[in-house]
Amino acid sequence: MKPQVGIVKVRQSVTEAVREAMELADWKSFVPKGAEVALKPNLGFDFFLPGTVTGPWVVEGILQTIKGYVGQIYLVESGQILVNVERALQQTGMADLCRRYDVPWVNMSKGPFRRLKVPNGLVLREVEVPEILLRTTLITVPVMKTHGRTVITGALKNQWGCLRELRHNYHLVLDEALVDVNTLFKPAFAVMDGTVGLEGNGPKSGRPKVADRVLASGDAVALDAIAAKVMGFDPQDIGHIQLCAKQGLGIGDPDQIEVVGEDVSGLDLGFQRGRNNLVAAVEIALRRSFLRGLIFHTPLLSFLALGAILWYYIWYYLINGRRYRDLILSHPFYGTQWKQPG
Repeated sequence: MKPQVGIVKVRQSVTEAVREAMELADWKSFVPKGAEVALKPNLGFDFFLPGTVTGPWVVEGILQTIKGYVGQIYLVESGQILVNVERALQQTGMADLCRRYDVPWVNMSKGPFRRLKVPNGLVLREVEVPEILLRTTLITVPVMKTHGRTVITGALKNQWGCLRELRHNYHLVLDEALVDVNTLFKPAFAVMDGTVGLEGNGPKSGRPKVADRVLASGDAVALDAIAAKVMGFDPQDIGHIQLCAKQGLGIGDPDQIEVVGEDVSGLDLGFQRGRNNLVAAVEIALRRSFLRGLIFHTPLLSFLALGAILWYYIWYYLINGRRYRDLILSHPFYGTQWKQPG
């Protein structure tokens, strides 16, 4: 049977759109009754910018849909060398959501970990795995956004945050590493936040784009293929999607996927393709140079990271960040939802 991808256009309620998309994709066939569940949103930016991170109302819609059917639910995410995930948790309103729904927050960067071998790994051989992911059913909750290295970052790329902070060492072989990561952390179900996405130079310094959609599927590869298509990209040309399909992790050909819900046969949301921003361009250049060992495997990495963080401060406060933020905060529907906590 063809994998199903549910897609719903948001009208009056995001949480109801989430429920509808999940039911269209038959979520109960993928999430065992009574299972402990780890919800993995994207909290990959700690400057307040809608579109870079998962909206809390999408997570709330999932909670409302699955509570009472599953067992204990956890909200999980890891930090990055350039991102304070605890700060992102507060800024998005996710911390308040956890309190209201009695959902424990787990910062996976703090462990505990178990070291596992990657079966038939393309580039990863052995990695430290957050222990919580070995005893829970994973529901991944990505954002619809572009990425300078991988064209889009969606349900497959969201598992990148299941690795520890030094995952950046695999940026030159990112497509292959994403296959290995999704072999280890294959999500049972995926719900994509396409309410406010991000276009251009993502995953951080892009421009928020209102897309008004929620997508859901038990096949993360299929979800990303359909998401890429409606964003205006050809999934057949996106390396990590096709590599994951080749490795048997899902279906990457839109012609072999059943879309249920909205008719998207002629839908093109026109997302602007991303390029590597200054931080990413400098990192790639250094990784390809004879300096890579000196820069990335010595204390000099800390100085490089400080420089990158400084660039994001300049971009956010002096170039485009706050202007992009204010465009969404003035939106008649999403502006109210994205009102900055505190």
